[in-house]
Amino acid sequence: MNWVIIGGGGVLIVLLVIGLIASLNSERNLVEERLSQYLEDDDQKEIDKEAQKYVITNWVSKRVEKTPIGGNIARELARADMKLKVAEYIVLIALSILFFGLVAWFLGNQHWISAVIGLVIGAIAPRFYLKSQQRKRLQKFSDQLPDMLNLMVNGLRAGYSTMQALEAISKELPPPINDEFRRVVQELQIGIPMETALDNLLRRIPSDDLDFVITAINVQREVGGNLSEILDNISFTIRERIRIKGEVRVMTAQVRTSGTVLSLIPFGLTLILWFLNPEYLMSITAKGNLCAGAIICVVLGLIFTGYFIMMRIADIEV
Repeated sequence: MNWVIIGGGGVLIVLLVIGLIASLNSERNLVEERLSQYLEDDDQKEIDKEAQKYVITNWVSKRVEKTPIGGNIARELARADMKLKVAEYIVLIALSILFFGLVAWFLGNQHWISAVIGLVIGAIAPRFYLKSQQRKRLQKFSDQLPDMLNLMVNGLRAGYSTMQALEAISKELPPPINDEFRRVVQELQIGIPMETALDNLLRRIPSDDLDFVITAINVQREVGGNLSEILDNISFTIRERIRIKGEVRVMTAQVRTSGTVLSLIPFGLTLILWFLNPEYLMSITAKGNLCAGAIICVVLGLIFTGYFIMMRIADIEV
């Protein structure tokens, strides 16, 4: 059994190394692929040889992305701005599961329950990090949105077209908002309609304020009107919403922190007791006592109910 675990770990580590190498070279390969039609035959042969090194990972990624689950993972990675392919992210999850499972198995007196705890933590950890990056990026984008609107309004009043105003945003503002609008400009340059390009932006950045802005731009393109004045009013509204949201977030921070900490304390203490003295916890259900199982279910129900109620109290709609 130990040799099987070690062998599986070695295979997963090799796959991770291959994925990381492919990720580091993905941008260079993309540029080379686009420029390949302008190169001479000798240069083309060299690029083909270089691309063959990553044919396996590229093939797997393309096949996985065509599935519904792969499409969702690709969208989540794009929202978090993580430079990973779908196959590489799946390999990362597998490695995380194996690593935490082995560590927990060794630390937990080589008990199968310890291994299960490690496997669960390993499966959750990459997803937790991905969601954390998404929240940070979305918050940063929302904070930069009023500045983007002011720059766009000034550009439109100076005589810029909508396309030129979007291009100015992609050059003047800091990331992540300039990265997203640079992609919008690139999509427009290759012939994608503005409505579709803006819808793709909203799919990558699920923001209510951005949805408000995109709706205003689409309506103005259909029925006409003074877009600069419309966006100026929207900018004032968004600034006030951001200010109010910040005040609400500060006032409810204690409730949210208390709910999270109080809900995690029982699980943390249980894990600590398990790895320090598993016999003590196992003695609770050693005789198959149904009362102990009922108590555990009630405690878990109370913990999740309390957490849900406290989060609902702190969730104030602006």
